[in-house]
Amino acid sequence: MKNILLTMVMLCAFGTIAAQNTKLTGTVIGTTTSIDYTTNKKSTTVNTREMAFDDNSNTFFSSYDLSYTWVGLDLGEPHVITRVSWTPARVEEGAEAVVLGVFEGANSPDFMDALPLYIITQRGTYGRMLHANVECSKGFRYVRYVGPSESRCTIAELAFYGHADEGNDSTLYRLTNLPTVSIHTVDGVIPYDKEHQIDAILTVISDKDKKLLQDSGTVRLRGNGSLTFPKKPYRIKFNNKKHVLDSPAKAKKWALVSNYSDKTLFRNQLAFELSRGFGMPYTPYSQPVDVLLNGEYKGCFLLCDQIDVRKHRVEVEEMTPEDNSGSALTGGYLVEVDAYARNEISRFTSKQGNPVTIQYPDDEDITTEQYKYIVDHFNKMEANWKTYLDTSTFLRHFLVGELSGNTDTYWSVYMYKHRDNDTIYTGPVWDFDLAFENDNRTYPINRKSDFIYRSGGSVTGNMKVFVDRICIQDADARSEMLEIWDNARRGDINEQHLVDFIGQQEEYLQQAQKLNFMRWPVMLEKVQKNPVIWGSYEAEVQNVRRFLKERLLWMDNKLGYTYNPDGIAEMSIDYNQPYQVFSLSGQPCTGHLNNLPKGIYIVKQGRMSRKVQVRN
Repeated sequence: MKNILLTMVMLCAFGTIAAQNTKLTGTVIGTTTSIDYTTNKKSTTVNTREMAFDDNSNTFFSSYDLSYTWVGLDLGEPHVITRVSWTPARVEEGAEAVVLGVFEGANSPDFMDALPLYIITQRGTYGRMLHANVECSKGFRYVRYVGPSESRCTIAELAFYGHADEGNDSTLYRLTNLPTVSIHTVDGVIPYDKEHQIDAILTVISDKDKKLLQDSGTVRLRGNGSLTFPKKPYRIKFNNKKHVLDSPAKAKKWALVSNYSDKTLFRNQLAFELSRGFGMPYTPYSQPVDVLLNGEYKGCFLLCDQIDVRKHRVEVEEMTPEDNSGSALTGGYLVEVDAYARNEISRFTSKQGNPVTIQYPDDEDITTEQYKYIVDHFNKMEANWKTYLDTSTFLRHFLVGELSGNTDTYWSVYMYKHRDNDTIYTGPVWDFDLAFENDNRTYPINRKSDFIYRSGGSVTGNMKVFVDRICIQDADARSEMLEIWDNARRGDINEQHLVDFIGQQEEYLQQAQKLNFMRWPVMLEKVQKNPVIWGSYEAEVQNVRRFLKERLLWMDNKLGYTYNPDGIAEMSIDYNQPYQVFSLSGQPCTGHLNNLPKGIYIVKQGRMSRKVQVRN
């Protein structure tokens, strides 16, 4: 009797599993125009979408258009998909043509609300169905396969398995361990410039596959030089303000930085870590993500704050078109010394010959009075920087650029001004694709005897002259720079912390970098200004690690600084000049330094403040 019951339980369990993995049928949907390879012309009768579901691996679907084409099923009602299967077409490169193909599920027939189900990462086998389990608990009425870029969605056979169910959002699929950002545009329009915003549904999947952010918005291209690369950067804009992932700012606009020429995929993040280490008031939020556009895999990107005015970004006062006089007219403002200013609407050239874009107030909101005010005030700052420039943020920005070896530091410089405050501040830092030894115009950086901005760096307008006046010619500014450097070196700007940070990024990006370089196989090519082909992801990372170790020593030497890991220095005291001595608790100590008991003290002379050890 027990054996009979056990058998019945096993049969019931098998029946449940079988029901959950039933091969699904439905109405074939997808791209309607195929290609007839005998004529290379459009067809609706040859190699059609129906052939992807005819159980014959000798026939196949192949679309006329190269990219963003697809084939799938209308299941009639929502189903939880548990498995997908496929086999490649018996055509030239057919086995390779499935790599990076993406399966999606949706409940809207236009797939605007689609979520990813699986991405293929291996070549196919002719005549053999390969299978993959799907880890997504949500039910979908519509399912599809989107072919990889320029593959014509060529596929011999497809199959979807699962069971009828509305499902839930408890388990969602991500392409790798990174968050997945999926963008679906109205009518499948692909972003084509920086001006036209394409209506879209924007989806972010994160938090161990269990957190879904999905809302309407727009997408367009962004960037300047990066727009010329095959891997395009994007700007996404939600219709409603969002905290995206774990970002501090709640905002509509976000940047997707493509990192095309940065084969480590983390140079910008490393620079942001330097920014934090130097105590910049605001460092942009960033998070690596995988990106899909209309179901096509686009690569690994860096999702960042869009540099704009709001809480947790550039926190200057917001203005209205009515703020045209008195205190209200004085701020806040966000400007950018910008080599590409000629392409912008709100722009000017300063009296000292520097091109400037007014980033805030926005082009559509700025008034004549506001425009005139910030132009006049910027010119005033350039002419009398000691009065109107915040040297602390300017010098910290300078040190981030020089330590990273960023050739573009003075190609683009963000600056901002508060209301009722005449001071102009510098920041945030931005754009480090060419930093950390990634520019053939300046390679090898550490063999140069001078700062990078003075020896091959890209400097717009007359910014070199302006920076020289502060960082080279002014003794007070140089002294303040040394104090900032000292404080940072005794904090996170040390070899151990930065090498550890690089190692963490390398490990975190392992899955994503492999997928990215399948999509963009440039590891053995020189992209943009790459000075050397290092040959592997590990070697690219090692190049950055080696550069930064050497650069720390180079900067120490250039600044005349002796680094002490424990922060204790043998400090040369000019006893003819006044100095102050404090205990580690901050209590002032009286008398001559050499007459104090043995111990560690803080000595301040001029702008320099250091720990010293008395060994009497």
